Amino acid sequence: VFDGELKLVYRGRLDDSRPGNNKPLTGKDLRAALDAVLEGREVNPVQYPSGGCNIKWKK
Repeated sequence: VFDGELKLVYRGRLDDSRPGNNKPLTGKDLRAALDAVLEGREVNPVQYPSGGCNIKWKK
């Protein structure tokens, strides 16, 4: 997520759900970052890495 000055302010996970942990998919971490940017507040500096596979680049 970039702010109005094109500064990267969030690059974390969507939420704390993972396959098999029975937590619902809520998007709360991303939503909190987006809300902060839209309201002109500072985005929480505590950001957890997003899960998933990395991008495989063709050589």
